[in-house]
Amino acid sequence: MTQLNSVNATNRLKYLLEQINQQAKAIDQQNTHSTSHKLIENNNLFSEHLFHCRSDQFLHYVKEVEERINDFIRLNSSSTQSNNRSSLAITTLQQIEQQISALYNAIQANAAMHQAAQINFDAVKKVKIKYAKQKNENNKYHDVTSKVLSSSHLLYEKLNEHHEFERRLLNMITEREQQRSVAKQVNSEQLSKEVLALHQRLGRCRHAISIIERDIEFAEKR
Repeated sequence: MTQLNSVNATNRLKYLLEQINQQAKAIDQQNTHSTSHKLIENNNLFSEHLFHCRSDQFLHYVKEVEERINDFIRLNSSSTQSNNRSSLAITTLQQIEQQISALYNAIQANAAMHQAAQINFDAVKKVKIKYAKQKNENNKYHDVTSKVLSSSHLLYEKLNEHHEFERRLLNMITEREQQRSVAKQVNSEQLSKEVLALHQRLGRCRHAISIIERDIEFAEKR
């Protein structure tokens, strides 16, 4: 890679990263005030093979890419060139491009990820409200009510588990989509199959959620 090409490539990546940096600041600020974010704030946004950073804030990952670009510029500024140095430069730039692409895709998927977390949050909240109301039932029907409460409580726990499974599936789909966007053709085809399989599992999960919700409604009416 020539010095001119290297400068052009790094300038382009720095420009892209600056655009992402502005979005990351806004998204991190938005997530800070999001109730649903509290459910996922301890989760890492990316896998270990893509970033060394461990955080639920986008700006930390932007900073890692920025530091890597600066390190690359310093290492590549030497006038001494070789085939190994050129090959290493190309590989490093490709890895930086993958990181930037993954950041962009994750920012676009932020709303969907938090929507899934909100569904889980609402399900837990609903369990608490329903259970509290049912505890205040007339003592006259204590025995019958206890059975209904027990049945409903178990169903709500099962519903909560399925909502958590739904959230994890959505996260897995988002991660595979990120990997597919930067993968080579052979890997992309494999990732596409994985995405399809995950969507099928998500469909079955949501079908199960519908059945559980119906059972809850029936149990409470009974």
